[in-house]
Amino acid sequence: MDAMLALEDGTVLYGEGFGARVNALGELVFATPYTGYEEALTDPSYNGQILMMTYPLIGNYGVNSNNFQSSRVQVEGFVVRELCDTPSHYDVEFTVDELLKKHGVPGISEIDTRMLTIKTRRYGTMKAALIREKMTEEEAVELARNQPDISELNLIDEVSVQEPFRIEGKGKRVVVVDLGVKKNILNNLVKRNLDIVVVPHNFSRKEILNFEPDAILFSNGPGDPKTAGNAIRLARDFAGEIPVFGICFGHQIIGLALGGDTYKLKFGHRGGNQPVKDFESGKVFITSQNHGFAVDPDSVEGTDLEVMQVNANDLTVEAMKSDYLDVMSVQYHPEGKPGPHDTEFFFDMIRKRLEE
Repeated sequence: MDAMLALEDGTVLYGEGFGARVNALGELVFATPYTGYEEALTDPSYNGQILMMTYPLIGNYGVNSNNFQSSRVQVEGFVVRELCDTPSHYDVEFTVDELLKKHGVPGISEIDTRMLTIKTRRYGTMKAALIREKMTEEEAVELARNQPDISELNLIDEVSVQEPFRIEGKGKRVVVVDLGVKKNILNNLVKRNLDIVVVPHNFSRKEILNFEPDAILFSNGPGDPKTAGNAIRLARDFAGEIPVFGICFGHQIIGLALGGDTYKLKFGHRGGNQPVKDFESGKVFITSQNHGFAVDPDSVEGTDLEVMQVNANDLTVEAMKSDYLDVMSVQYHPEGKPGPHDTEFFFDMIRKRLEE
């Protein structure tokens, strides 16, 4: 056993290290899908977090870079029960171990992920330290405890583009404010032939208007939405002027911009099996989700926002709209398609709205 995982409550576990031989600090979170570890590892929304998969065998189909959601591994560290180092798939390029080594990210296996998941559900998300270098248990626990809370970190700077870029299409122009946008969100906009301009999160209203947008989309992203002050101001300014859309972190940004509030969930929603009930149709959709914060439903009352969908498990807000301000947002990831096409219609709604 050459790796250690320490939690802020004093829990210490030993396991087999893989990936880079470096230490990592972050909020330990668990994700429940059976597949999709390539997408999860490269999802910018996991920046600042140590990701633990609840499915016990990870790496059996290897890694293919076509499935990446960004240009690099975004997680701070990776925790699994059993790591497969002999993957079998016709598209395999390299193993999970090789991927993490390439990107300088540590991992730990042979860990009781079931126990850690139960602990997280019972006591809430905890700060953790994944240790690959020589260190005492006491030192590791102190490292975990003394790191900043995720709400104190400015993670968007680490995942947003530095310069704007365009993906040309024949349809209406959508400016995507990049708070950590996933590749598949852009792919779904491209699929609908929309003209896309992706801009940095700190762009001004004037800089965005220079692109003559027909709509603004606030993307997913990591951390506490209250740290995204510029994005909140942009959403407030553009609402009622041009159509505004949001996905996940962007959904929370819209909630804050239009008078609502957000709060930190006990352990978050991360997986491909979250049921969402739509009030208008009465249907329940199976959704892919990855977030640790949510819009407070009570705070939406008295604003121009209307709750359209809720999580069937805990009644958290999953979709909002304002016909008056021409705003619509979803908390889940419609590009994730766990069903496999349950909520992809969100992108069709964007295109239809712009065509109208």
